[in-house]
Formats: sequence, C-alpha cells, structure tokens
Amino acid sequence: MTEFKISEAAALLGVSDDTVRRWGENGRLRIEKGAGGRQVVRGVDLVPLMTEAAAESPMSSAFPHARASARNRLTGIVTAVTKDTVMAQVDLQAGPFRIVSLMSREAADELGLEPGMLAVASVKATVVVVELPEETA
Repeated sequence: MTEFKISEAAALLGVSDDTVRRWGENGRLRIEKGAGGRQVVRGVDLVPLMTEAAAESPMSSAFPHARASARNRLTGIVTAVTKDTVMAQVDLQAGPFRIVSLMSREAADELGLEPGMLAVASVKATVVVVELPEETA
C-alpha cells in the first residue's frame, strides 16, 4: 500500500498542506496515522480527488480541444521555439509539466509558434514508459 505524507499529497493534488488537512477534518479525504505516528494519505484515496480535479478543470471549458483520436492532451503556453533550417524544437509549459516537441521548421512556421502563445500538446504513442520515483528516506 502506497502512502504519502501530507505535503506530498498536497503537491500531487495541486493544493496546500492546509487544504489537505481541512479535507481530512471534513471527511473529504481520509488521513491516517502511518509508521512513526506521522499523518499519511493512502494513494488509493487520492484517486477520486485527482480524477475529480481533472474533470472539473477550468482549462477544459476555457480552452476546449478540437476533436481528435489522441486522448493525452496538455494545454499550456509556448515558452521557447528554436529553429534551424530543417527542424524546430518547441517547448511548452503545461502547469508544472514541460513538454518538448520536435517538428519540421515548416510545421512550426505554418502554426506561427512563438513564446507566449497558447498551444495544446497532443500525445499519441504506442509506447508510454511508466517509471517509479526513487525511494527517499
């Protein structure tokens, strides 16, 4: 069973530690005593809150996506566009996530990509690697 400290749960949910504690007090989130008596939240208990937050995100209504088969979409701001004669590297900051796309210079020029503009990174892959973070003491 995976457990997270209050601060870790808050970071995953994108809220403050105090919000997590309040949610524990009002029954929205179960907070338990872990090893050593410290307060922890079970990972499985975060799932409903995280999926609820994604469904209620103001991003989806403020910036609706075009219809497409790719399901992994991240809306953000273009932070850098680096072009050479053939290729372009486009950096996008989507919340806390940095997405880097390599595309033809022609495609970047046609889209008019430049820092500060809103864009959506659409990811469709047959291989997605899932990694586990290093254990911290």
